[in-house]
Amino acid sequence: MARPVTIVTGGSRGIGAATCTRLAADGHDIVVGYVSDGEAAERTAAAVRSAGARCATVRVDTSDEADVERLFDTAANRLGQVTGLVNNAGVTGPLGRLADADPADLRRVIEVNLLGTLLCSRRAARSMATLGGGAIVNVSSAAATLGSPGEFVHYAASKAAVDALTTGLAKELGPDGIRVNAVAPGMIDTEMHATMGDPGRAERAASSIPLRRVGGAEEVAAAVAWLMSPEASYTTGAVLRVSGGR
Repeated sequence: MARPVTIVTGGSRGIGAATCTRLAADGHDIVVGYVSDGEAAERTAAAVRSAGARCATVRVDTSDEADVERLFDTAANRLGQVTGLVNNAGVTGPLGRLADADPADLRRVIEVNLLGTLLCSRRAARSMATLGGGAIVNVSSAAATLGSPGEFVHYAASKAAVDALTTGLAKELGPDGIRVNAVAPGMIDTEMHATMGDPGRAERAASSIPLRRVGGAEEVAAAVAWLMSPEASYTTGAVLRVSGGR
């Protein structure tokens, strides 16, 4: 049987990079989508190849329709028909109250987190329907239900929309044999916190988490890998929380 070919957006670091290497170990060939850090994307690609998988890297802004089309076309040309998609690309913008937020930051969060997921899912639906099946996993967030007041309610709102997309698209694409699920990470130890301006955020939050620790990117990747696997063949429309109980 042909190996599955899976696109992971935002695959150059954090949860995306961990997902790429985990799926490679599980037998997937991988397309690493990245927006700017080519060196990080190549490090992820090297790890994927070390696991015995084929890999391609593609620079892509998922909020741009032409970029998304090029991403899928490149994946098909280099590795074969795309059978899986992990919508991991996401941004938060700076931490702070909504009243103080820059409209440009709000717009970018919605464009990447929601529009980008919609555009990638739309193309995946078209491609996978011709194959008679496939799997999409959206990376949401526990913020979708917690709301993240005082930090980034706009990000939380974008991820709540991703949850709604997961539910609706799973029902829409089920007859085509395409499964659509999501994982909702909680506080995970990645570079995201430093990027948003608070590198110590995860460590401070540990005491408020029922398991009394932050999560690792590999733990989220394991959940994504299960949802992508044949073991989850009767699972669609699910939002799997990976948050330490928070």
